[in-house]
Amino acid sequence: MVALETVIEEQVVYARPASLRDVPTHYCPGCTHGIAHRLVAEVLDELGVRERTIGVSPVGCAVFAYKYFNIDGCEAAHGRAPAMATGLKRVSPDAVVFTYQGDGDLAAIGTAEIMHVAARGENITTIFVNNAIYGMTGGQMAPTTLPGQRTKSSPTGRDVELAGFPMRMAELVGSLPGAAYVTRRSLHNVKEINKAKKAIRAAFKVQLAGMGFAMVELLSSCPTNWGLSAPEALQWIEDVMVPYYPLGDTKVADGVDALMKER
Repeated sequence: MVALETVIEEQVVYARPASLRDVPTHYCPGCTHGIAHRLVAEVLDELGVRERTIGVSPVGCAVFAYKYFNIDGCEAAHGRAPAMATGLKRVSPDAVVFTYQGDGDLAAIGTAEIMHVAARGENITTIFVNNAIYGMTGGQMAPTTLPGQRTKSSPTGRDVELAGFPMRMAELVGSLPGAAYVTRRSLHNVKEINKAKKAIRAAFKVQLAGMGFAMVELLSSCPTNWGLSAPEALQWIEDVMVPYYPLGDTKVADGVDALMKER
């Protein structure tokens, strides 16, 4: 009797993108920086631009991003990533240049930098991770901290009479004529993650088409400093962050909508 062998053909459905290095990361459990990294890496691979991409890392939780992306990378002074990216793009116009920044880096010390790079319409891409708190330095109130949100420097909750209101950076940047594409997406569930990837892809395609500045704001979780479990933190994004930071496009210049529809 002949033995029958069943041959199962393996099909890879999940693999590490070539644009990500196979190294451990320092991010806290439940933090969605890792998801944001993967989305950026997948887009770079799919667009075939890894070999000519330069990433500019911030000061903040993503300070070591240059260690994780398998691309040329550099480190900017706190808040100055857009200025460094401007210089890199101007001297190497064929390079694909992006900044990866948190809310403390972009919306606090780097507010002027991001506004002016958008006003000038620099042909670069910014990935802006908004977790409503200073993560790396221990959980202090950030420009994006929500009204009433407790942090180490606002233990009774953010008082808007004392600290002002949170800054909606996508709306501010999107109001500038030099910005070609500005949108806000989230990383709190699969549906929104898929939308976030499409937005990141569109932002890079804007740069490849030479259409000007593009920024994708990503609502991200920080379970450690929020004092929540990972699932609770994702739910908090949906229940608390999204109502204040509505998802969707704030600026789509002429011609960008066509790029967004392309596969």
